[in-house]
Amino acid sequence: MERVKFTIEFLFKASPPILYKFFTTPSCLVRWFCDEVDIQGDSFTFFWSGSAEEAELIEHEEDSRLRFQWEEAESDEEYLEFNFSKSPVTGETILVITDFCDEDEVDDQKQLWASQMEDLRKETGG
Repeated sequence: MERVKFTIEFLFKASPPILYKFFTTPSCLVRWFCDEVDIQGDSFTFFWSGSAEEAELIEHEEDSRLRFQWEEAESDEEYLEFNFSKSPVTGETILVITDFCDEDEVDDQKQLWASQMEDLRKETGG
């Protein structure tokens, strides 16, 4: 199955620095993304239902962008990226997620991200 890149966008009332904290701090990550996380430098090990997935933080700009590469990625070209920016019109934070999956799983992956963003929205107050 061919792997494809997709992007999905979400709006938040929380500022980029607050959202950034929820993507980089273990106590915040477990509130919306995973059951447990271990961070050693740029190496993140995420745990879900007893299984672990490792990712390397390969690029970051504080309060604006994070790019991870999963250890088990099928290609070095694949990554998971979070971009945070402020809308000049509404003042809301725009979060753009870029991810990769099998082409027949794009809708499912987008639904999974939407569900996780609802959890994040509850934790950040909108």
